[in-house]
Amino acid sequence: MEKMRWQIILGLILVSLSALFYSIHYLVFKDAHHIFLYLLGDIAFVPIEVLLVTLIIDRVLQQREKDILMQKMNMVIGTFFSEAGNGLLKHCLAFSGNALKGEKSLAISSGWSEDDFNKASRFISGLKPQISIHNGSLDGLKDFLLKKRPFMLRMLENQNLLEHDSFTDLLWAVFHLMEELEARHDLSRLSDKDSQHLELDINRAYGNLLNEWLLYMKHLWKSYPYLFSLAARTNIFSNNPSPEVR
Repeated sequence: MEKMRWQIILGLILVSLSALFYSIHYLVFKDAHHIFLYLLGDIAFVPIEVLLVTLIIDRVLQQREKDILMQKMNMVIGTFFSEAGNGLLKHCLAFSGNALKGEKSLAISSGWSEDDFNKASRFISGLKPQISIHNGSLDGLKDFLLKKRPFMLRMLENQNLLEHDSFTDLLWAVFHLMEELEARHDLSRLSDKDSQHLELDINRAYGNLLNEWLLYMKHLWKSYPYLFSLAARTNIFSNNPSPEVR
């Protein structure tokens, strides 16, 4: 109410000032025709001014704000992969029997183009990983996730992530997997149905993780070539990942 009251007062002041200046103009020049001629012209331009401000300039400013927000979110996503995401990818890759190890569609390198990233995106979209808990270590995955829980909780507190639905879905999938593993005291003695349930949870986290990983790698490729170079050299899907330049 206070804000609306202030806007009404400001509007009355501005209208009063216009009326005052028009009155002074009439008193000095005694030409009502001239006043109404330009007044009508100014009013006629108002719709065009609204078009320029609200539909064009405002949209440009909104896009700029969106780009700045995405830049901040990509910084957060980069921190996630450095701290937890890459390690989680290694665990998921193990549970899939290293099926994607050496996969050309994911062997990102410095020579990649936009078309290569599009092909990788299509490959991931149609991917159906065969997850088996017998291929990896559930206890190792559980310990890894529990160690990273404080870090990921801090990530959920980041308000910028609320604008990134797919990454938020990834965090929730990882948290759910963590809670499922933590709730079981003996991961070496699971029934077949329980094993299938955990495989489904790992598969969900893996799918979300692959999508976000590819998007992040593409962002580095476009904006930060020096960061992309290291990420490509240490890409776990390559046959011989190494930080050393060869």
